[in-house]
Amino acid sequence: MLYDKIVNNGECISIVGLGYVGMPLAVAFAKKVRVIGFDVNVKKIDLYKQGIDPTLEVGNDAVKSTTVEFTSDETQLKRAKFHIVAVPTPINQDKTPDLNPVIGASVLLGRNLVKGFIIVYESTVYPGVTEEICVPVLEKESGLKCGVDFKVGYSPERINPGDKVHRLETIRKIVSGMDGETLEEIAKTYELVIQAGVHRASSIRVAEAAKVVENSQRDINIAFMNELAMVFDRMSIDTNEVIDAMNTKWNALGFRPGLVGGHCIGVDPYYFVYEAEKLGYHSQIILSGRRVNDGMGEFVADASIKELVKAGKVVCNAKVVILGLTFKENCPDIRNSKVKDIIERLKEFDIQPIVCDPWADADEAKREYGVDLVDYETIHEADCLIFAVGHEQFKNLSLENIDEMYAPMPNHEKVLIDVKNLFTLDVLRKSEYRYWRL
Repeated sequence: MLYDKIVNNGECISIVGLGYVGMPLAVAFAKKVRVIGFDVNVKKIDLYKQGIDPTLEVGNDAVKSTTVEFTSDETQLKRAKFHIVAVPTPINQDKTPDLNPVIGASVLLGRNLVKGFIIVYESTVYPGVTEEICVPVLEKESGLKCGVDFKVGYSPERINPGDKVHRLETIRKIVSGMDGETLEEIAKTYELVIQAGVHRASSIRVAEAAKVVENSQRDINIAFMNELAMVFDRMSIDTNEVIDAMNTKWNALGFRPGLVGGHCIGVDPYYFVYEAEKLGYHSQIILSGRRVNDGMGEFVADASIKELVKAGKVVCNAKVVILGLTFKENCPDIRNSKVKDIIERLKEFDIQPIVCDPWADADEAKREYGVDLVDYETIHEADCLIFAVGHEQFKNLSLENIDEMYAPMPNHEKVLIDVKNLFTLDVLRKSEYRYWRL
């Protein structure tokens, strides 16, 4: 078995794509077996070789001490027999799946493969992509035959970026293979690093579907809470007080309203809907949830404008500061951040918001969103603070710290928008600020 050769260091594993998913995988496997870590981004590979972790998922110390062989030379992949593809699968402007990264990885792997390998895809896709799109590419580029010269499987990534509790090792892994033998090879290999164990799916299509469905489910539940927040706002009822009361029941789900971005929950439902529509079924629930969640940035921005007006501000002259740009707390990932929707909506009112995020990379923020990040220490004379992301640095701010960011004025003219429920109602009332929270 290939597994036996891997554990005895006769063969090695390659990880293709060293981002928020691939890097933790590479470091974890390297503690057990030989690992080649490949990425087309030469700059990223250079950082890893210097012991720097730009994802912050495993940390610099782990990168410095790991035995992963980092490379951007694709020919090094020929040395491995077990390949894991962990490249992103974003969406296009029209919300259709962008399979270019996973197809590109298949092309690259295909031209560097030898007989007897197994390739496992972790990238989020709709059911059928692995066998109907990736396999033909692999066969074309390698000149080999799937099922005869090589095998494939699928194991959806479940890493939660920035989460130090639910980590790669502690999240149960779904695994699948094109046949029973391949499934066992893949399952045993992942069991080397997954302490929580693996779930053997009956087919690759089942595993592919499980990934898009689990995130679609979360998306729909959050959309429901966001819709409630919009209604409760009109009723002058605090949504979070309602949720706190509701959560006293044992079977409450605990979801709260918020911005839904990132590379999973804000993307995966579109993969599911795309394939369903190809089969003649038009989504009635999932797309409705997506529309609600995609509109939350604009809703928050409009609420901010209303509070500025109530505070007697000339809106176009107001100094608005947005605290947070990443798609979630305590994570440097800005992909598909819905904070950009707040920014764009404010600009429609001639407001040029100032954005601060201690976790985000300034160059990436400028390149992706045209945003010039500022340091927290430079924030002064603000009329409105929008707490858009729940970073620890923001949670730990005292009222005195916050007050220093405002311009000198009566507290009832200082606008505070709490998108992430960082402050209790008691604290907000004590501050005497004009506040609004989602």
